[in-house]
Amino acid sequence: MEHVATFRALHAQTRVLVLPNAWDAASAILFVSAGATAIATTSAGLAWSCGFPDGDALPREALLLAVAAILRACPSVPVSVDLEGGYSGDPGEVAILASQLATMGAAGINLEDGDGNPELLAAKIEAVKRRTGIFVNARADVYLRELAHGDDAVAESVARAKRYALAGADGIFVPGIAPEAIATLAQATPLPLAVLAEPGLPAFAELYGLGVRRISAGSGLAKLAYGDARAAATAFLGGESAALFSGGAVPYAEMNALAARHQSRPGSV
Repeated sequence: MEHVATFRALHAQTRVLVLPNAWDAASAILFVSAGATAIATTSAGLAWSCGFPDGDALPREALLLAVAAILRACPSVPVSVDLEGGYSGDPGEVAILASQLATMGAAGINLEDGDGNPELLAAKIEAVKRRTGIFVNARADVYLRELAHGDDAVAESVARAKRYALAGADGIFVPGIAPEAIATLAQATPLPLAVLAEPGLPAFAELYGLGVRRISAGSGLAKLAYGDARAAATAFLGGESAALFSGGAVPYAEMNALAARHQSRPGSV
């Protein structure tokens, strides 16, 4: 439970908690080496790395194997796992999965409502909190799914945040939120507000002043890495090898040393 307490405290800093989202053990190791104080997974990037689409399609077994590798590689920082909708419509099943992750060493999870009934997510949160003290970040998809607009989107997001807080959530995540609505939502809920990095958002210091306590990269880093890899592969297949040795590549010796260092750390899963 030490990592859970640490993770909770990171949401109460005097600055925004910046969470890079990893999709495998190697990406998690790189982000920790870059200075990350905590790691989150990206459901999209992790699913893609296992050969599945995003959207509750990843088998539980694949999820648990991937997360176990990340936890083993990064035992020194809290890790939060994006569970999408919990990979089940049964709150009890979602709670069992969350409990497995907590036992493995995960500090937190994300659970989203998507375009479903908010009461179902509330039931999932309640079931999870009955079984484990893991940090639950509840994702309200009003803006992301364009379920409402303008003042109605603000009001619905506030209502969901309050409902999820009553269910026991530890944080509220509203991806796609309109910048002008951030302060209103932050003031209307006692939960730490998390947002998604995207074009048009204010600077991190300004976000903190508006009430934001956490910002995630989402699938952005994974998409960037895959995009760069595809561009280099396309050039290579076309007869050009220069892109394989660009300045952005992590040297073999450095990557190998990072992996060896993290593998040898005590307390790995």
